[in-house]
Amino acid sequence: MSRDLAKQGKQQILVVDDHQLILSGSLTILEQEYADAQIFQAETAREALDMVASSEFDLVVVDLSIPQESGVTAQVDTGIQLLKTLMKKYSALNIVVQSSYIKALVRIKHEIDEHQGGFVIANKGLSEKEILNRVDLALQGITHTKDIKTALEFKPEWLEVLKLAFEEGLQDKAIADRMHIHERTVRSYWTKIQDVLGVYPDDCKLEGKNMRIQTTIRAREEGLID
Repeated sequence: MSRDLAKQGKQQILVVDDHQLILSGSLTILEQEYADAQIFQAETAREALDMVASSEFDLVVVDLSIPQESGVTAQVDTGIQLLKTLMKKYSALNIVVQSSYIKALVRIKHEIDEHQGGFVIANKGLSEKEILNRVDLALQGITHTKDIKTALEFKPEWLEVLKLAFEEGLQDKAIADRMHIHERTVRSYWTKIQDVLGVYPDDCKLEGKNMRIQTTIRAREEGLID
């Protein structure tokens, strides 16, 4: 790939997805709509980062559930981390997230709001016509994120607590040590998290439910954890 292509005005599009059937479908749709564009593909986050670093893409279409590298299981968090890196390093890059896990984008809503390039969400269940419409919006540098449930306002440190607790299985003391904060601060974060998620002691006690289990369920429903 060469930067000269971009200078000549030829669009370059990168599609990142490890599902061959979906990847082939996306490539076909884009090739038909953007016949003069050069369209590339990547199946892992590492491959995508290497390709973006070596060329000037007009658009990157990303699935969230992708592997970090070949032979590794695809995870939504890998796609989230890829997006964070792309937005940090390439502030004007146009991005389309084409995925079935769009709720997870609430984890990086702040970064999306700060991004200067186009950022558009396209659920994989959308029609071909609507997906192409979203791609066109992204190429124009437009932000279209209304599909993210924005009622939840989660601070990064709260998300870190959720990840350490439910994805790494750490208890509060271990979470405090990892985050270099006091254990009582972790307990305070839990009250904030549960308030935003609508998980309260009285309700759980009345229904005979465990608060941490209910918090896990609600966090997954909102896409905050995998």
